[in-house]
Amino acid sequence: MKIFIYSYLFLVGLSFALAVNVLAQNPIIRNQFTADPSARVFNGKVYLYPSHDIPPEKGKCRENWFCMEDYHVFSSDNLVEWTDHGIILTQHDVPWVDATSYSMWAPDCIDRNGKYYFFFPSQAKAGNEKRGFGIGVAISEKPYGPFIPETEPIDGVSGIDPNPFIDEDGQAYLYWSAGNIYVAKLKDNMLELASEPKVIENLPEKGLKEGPYLFKRNGIYYLTYPHVENKTERIEYAISDNPLGPFEVKGVIMDESPNCWTNHHSIIEYNAQWYLFYHHNDLSPHFDKNRSVRIDSLFFNEDGTIQKVIPTLRGVGITDASQKIQIDRYSAISKEGASIAFNDSNNTFEGWKAMFDKANAWLMYSRVDFGNNKFKSAIIRAFSKNGSLIQLTLNNEKGPVISHVKIPKGDTWQTVKAPVIRSIKGVQDLVVMLKNDNTAEIDWISFE
Repeated sequence: MKIFIYSYLFLVGLSFALAVNVLAQNPIIRNQFTADPSARVFNGKVYLYPSHDIPPEKGKCRENWFCMEDYHVFSSDNLVEWTDHGIILTQHDVPWVDATSYSMWAPDCIDRNGKYYFFFPSQAKAGNEKRGFGIGVAISEKPYGPFIPETEPIDGVSGIDPNPFIDEDGQAYLYWSAGNIYVAKLKDNMLELASEPKVIENLPEKGLKEGPYLFKRNGIYYLTYPHVENKTERIEYAISDNPLGPFEVKGVIMDESPNCWTNHHSIIEYNAQWYLFYHHNDLSPHFDKNRSVRIDSLFFNEDGTIQKVIPTLRGVGITDASQKIQIDRYSAISKEGASIAFNDSNNTFEGWKAMFDKANAWLMYSRVDFGNNKFKSAIIRAFSKNGSLIQLTLNNEKGPVISHVKIPKGDTWQTVKAPVIRSIKGVQDLVVMLKNDNTAEIDWISFE
């Protein structure tokens, strides 16, 4: 296949000029919409290859439908701080793609022999013999690009949601969906099929199945996929002793999520812990075609079956106490008197705030790393019309008190400091409690 070559310097500019850090919990990316997360571990870092939802514009995208024209890549070495390396590919860069379709849907990436192969689906141009959704490949020397796309999609493949997998013997496979879930062997060049596509049998017969993601653990091949049993996707899995099957359905990894009819995921092991990457429409609660990536920990039973993952706002990773701690992404919450809301409902990328309206209401934010630092002050960005008193404790609502912070009354947000009254070391859970009946809103907390 011929390779479509375009300006290397232009792509480098895109890849590096936009490299910015995003510090977040669930959802992990808060400055743009992201979905369909494919996570990979390359060179000791986690690289995230999601699709990129954009709000549909009249005359640009189909109304009330998915609108995607490019891909970003993100990286992290702690799953908390994410670097956006910018746009790595757009629908305008790929010769075979219909650049009016805005259909750059769920991608994936894999490394082989020092190169990175980025697989992506999109609508083919009218007149193309592969009219419909094809799956293309773009190649790079580095996991964050620049990626150079092939001029044609993979011959013999029609569908979406590509998922490449390389087994321990070096044989590569491609999984994808098109009504059913398909698999075929790939040639060593990762660009051509080495076998005829095969439908994976024994999966649920009724309901949409898509988004396959295969991984191997302790000799077991796990085929995971979203499935619509009723009206909303849930993530299920099947196992086999062969990457081509037959597979046996074993259960549900994550139940249906309210308000978002799609889910799409990937599963990786990183630093001896397994993680589920998935999406929800946190930042777009009234339009579930603008989604955001989340992460939660995943665990196995002794027999190799997967424990069901319960979605959380807290997500994963350890937060440095000197950073802004977004307590609205709580680990636990009191039964009454505490809630969360957007800081600005017209600009959801501004994030959330915690709201307290009853004495002794509290939120817990788990896994804050205080290190060996001797913090002297607690800092809170807060708002309280009549003034309020906030108490900070460790580990639970009745735990050791580390600070009392008085929030002055006022009509605007204020950043307030208060002394830390107890030495704090190591990783601790942080509890924030309202101590009087005057309402208070808190954006973030930090220590210095």
